[in-house]
Amino acid sequence: MASTTRTIPTKTPSKLDTASENPGQAGQVTRREVLHGINAGLVALGAAAALPGRSFSQPSSVAGNIRTGPRKVRSIETVWIPMSDGVKIAARIWLPEDAEQNPVPAIMEYIPYRRRDNLRLQNEAMHGYLASYGYACVRPDIRGYGDSEGLPQDEYAKQEQDDGVEIIAWLAKQSWCTGNVGMFGYSWGGFSSLQVAARRPPALKAIITHESTDDRYTDDAHFTGGCINECMTWWGAAHTLNGIRPPDPEVVGERWREMWMQRMDSLDFYVGNWITHQHRDAFWKHGSINEDYSSITCAVYAVGGWADPYRCTVARMLANLKCPRKGLVGPWGHNYPTWGDPGPPIDWMTEALRWWDHWLKGVETGITNEPMYRIWMQDEPAMRGMHQVPGRWVAEETWPSARIEKRKYYLTDTGLQSRSGTEMAKVLHSVQTVGTTAPRWYPYSMDLGLPTDQRVDDARSLTFDSAPLKESFEILGAPAVTIDLSVDKPVAFLYVRLNEVETDGVSKRITYGVLNLTHRDGHEFPQALEPGKRYRIRILLQDCSHVFKTAARIRVAVSTTYWPTIWPSPEAVTLTLYSGNSELDLPVRPPRREDAQLKPFGPVFVLDDSGRTVLQEVPPPTEVFEWDLATQKLTVRSTAGGGRYRLNATGTEISGGWARWTEVTEILDNDPTSAKTEHQRSDFYKRDDWNVNIKATLRLSLTKEDFLLVGAVEAYEHDKEVFAKTWSRKIPRILV
Repeated sequence: MASTTRTIPTKTPSKLDTASENPGQAGQVTRREVLHGINAGLVALGAAAALPGRSFSQPSSVAGNIRTGPRKVRSIETVWIPMSDGVKIAARIWLPEDAEQNPVPAIMEYIPYRRRDNLRLQNEAMHGYLASYGYACVRPDIRGYGDSEGLPQDEYAKQEQDDGVEIIAWLAKQSWCTGNVGMFGYSWGGFSSLQVAARRPPALKAIITHESTDDRYTDDAHFTGGCINECMTWWGAAHTLNGIRPPDPEVVGERWREMWMQRMDSLDFYVGNWITHQHRDAFWKHGSINEDYSSITCAVYAVGGWADPYRCTVARMLANLKCPRKGLVGPWGHNYPTWGDPGPPIDWMTEALRWWDHWLKGVETGITNEPMYRIWMQDEPAMRGMHQVPGRWVAEETWPSARIEKRKYYLTDTGLQSRSGTEMAKVLHSVQTVGTTAPRWYPYSMDLGLPTDQRVDDARSLTFDSAPLKESFEILGAPAVTIDLSVDKPVAFLYVRLNEVETDGVSKRITYGVLNLTHRDGHEFPQALEPGKRYRIRILLQDCSHVFKTAARIRVAVSTTYWPTIWPSPEAVTLTLYSGNSELDLPVRPPRREDAQLKPFGPVFVLDDSGRTVLQEVPPPTEVFEWDLATQKLTVRSTAGGGRYRLNATGTEISGGWARWTEVTEILDNDPTSAKTEHQRSDFYKRDDWNVNIKATLRLSLTKEDFLLVGAVEAYEHDKEVFAKTWSRKIPRILV
């Protein structure tokens, strides 16, 4: 790997009203009744954590409808938690004012996304509310991020887990803590909750993990089914930007610049490491709790959303964990259910309190007497621009459920049939641009990132339709498709979509599955295909819930390309599918009368925070597809984020969308090696004489033999460049 770094001398800053350089003296205790008084509404939650923790939607609450608990709360802006190696972790804590006299359990959210500014308002809303019901809520910045000391590391490092265990031990010993601790979070926070729980710190009694995974290789922002997914570059640039965000001078004092430069000097090229590990090796096994589900013994509440890329993991964890556990999957994307989009959102805070009260306070709330798995049964799949998904709440007492029945269809020459048919070879030469009707593995925007009408892609795939359904039925779980096939190349990918075709012809994607066929026997030791040899391949589609309607048709669509969700195979592939005995298995869920008596979730209400002043509205995201018919090239141009607002509590100005980003992807219809992308992200922090801008760029292209990766970071103070670093790597493709 080649890398270049340059550091540019900068002027000495004027004296700031900052915290002492002695961390123990920084962050004066301030008393405020965080949850009292009337706020016009939660306008502060436009700031978003990057993937993981990638997006944050405004709640759909009614202004003025603020709810609070019985205990007054004080917030301690910065507490320094010492680690055994001398590093100090910066944390913000919300406490009931009488916690010293009446100790409470502690709840921690453990993420690298800055508690002081980027996620300040979200943290205040959730942690302040929980504290008003008798909890000490703690938001540390992970080592090397935000205001914490130390250097940034790759995601989910062992050091991160070690620190998490030490922080929990520290919390349990505080005079205001009963000794019982919980963890929660979504995305990165969901991952860290699982990973720290697997270390079994004695004080950790329960966790709530939102939008997370039990397998870092198969279900995260890197690889899907053994193929590189589009989020590798999206998240690669985002996480690189995380590593060059500066500490706040008001917290760490005048050493902030020295800490900042040390962070940037130490920054590794994380995405280069990810692409180097193309199979499920020890790199990905680390932090994957499915390596040993029995390692987690505390109670686990797993939460997901059908529009979220991590939707499969809730059911897997329910099926494999042996600890007390509960699962919830709503219609939402990557967010907490409180702000679930697409909706309906729910009163998640009350549900979470029921969980915490049971496991951390020993209060009988009835939550453990309810069904293990609760699901939003979707009447329609979420589609682009949809912000409400019709359906209803249903439940299963246990998961896997013995109630689920397998219904088999055969892929025959005349469509999907209940009986096998005469074998016939169907040949497909997929163009590289199949996939444009669902262009995102991670739907960063419900307006742009969700699937649309599938007919454009269906027309360029092999499709198998059922007859119009005589009666409706619902499915819950992971459909499976088994296909007899052969290909003409040693490396080939398979994409299968399950759609519902309505009476007017609109084709809606219910779920899909992706498999690198060299991974047909597992992701750890792939084997090249023998061109022309016939294989029988079983591919699990993503978990889903759906009601198939009377008179609609079920469609299975098969292709060998799915751009830009998945990066292409080394060569264009010709697929031969042998219909007749190829199969579709649907997990049919019979009606359950008890669903009508399920306890309803309450309505969403407003959570309080210290507020923001909008200086420049966040522009709406854009995604433009450009087809050049002469060259047969597809170019996709995407933008999101930006804007500007000022945090009322600190006076810090930051980006309204957590980071401004742009992305351009290109590919030719008939050349998989033409695929390329460039992703740029930028952010800023401004207050008084503190004026910092940062930028990260990532470019990925490929040949038949190699991935070509270029990355860069730039940092500016008062618009003058003070640091820059570039990386360039050529990484051999190994059956991918």
